[in-house]
Amino acid sequence: MPFLRHIVRTVDGLNEWIGYLVSWLTSILVLVVCYDVVTRYAFNKSSVAVQELEWHLFAAIFLLGAAYCLKHDRHVRVDLIYASLSAKSRAWINLLGSLFFLLPFSVLVIWCSRLFFIDSFEIRETSPNPGGLPARYVLKAVVPVSFVLLLLQGLALAARSLMTILNGETADVAAREGTSVDP
Repeated sequence: MPFLRHIVRTVDGLNEWIGYLVSWLTSILVLVVCYDVVTRYAFNKSSVAVQELEWHLFAAIFLLGAAYCLKHDRHVRVDLIYASLSAKSRAWINLLGSLFFLLPFSVLVIWCSRLFFIDSFEIRETSPNPGGLPARYVLKAVVPVSFVLLLLQGLALAARSLMTILNGETADVAAREGTSVDP
């Protein structure tokens, strides 16, 4: 169990740090959108690069924030039954859901998106729009990176669920409180 606790703490720490950095991207996105609105309506000017930067930032926030969201149990789920279950029953659902759905899907997306990124990088893909952003491959690299983070958080969720099943509620409560998983 100490090895599992170490893995969970390490992955949780990594995704907590990434989540903190991504939170700053939201502030940057707000500033970029405000700039775009002001220049468009006050000065009647528009920039393709600024518009592309908006959706690039949004995509990065959404993709890189997914693992942080999973860590804090803020992902979309139908809680009608789940919320009324015991901690062990929820742990079983999380463990089986991670092993049979989340982890295989993450591996599939990593496997497929790596070629998406590699092809883009090899040709040094840029925006097809005049005045668009260069280095579109940077955004495409976010897809496999974000799913690696999601895969790691899925492994941490599975490990935490296994500890809850074997040891009781300690790991589940610690995960919700954002504290250590030590009993």
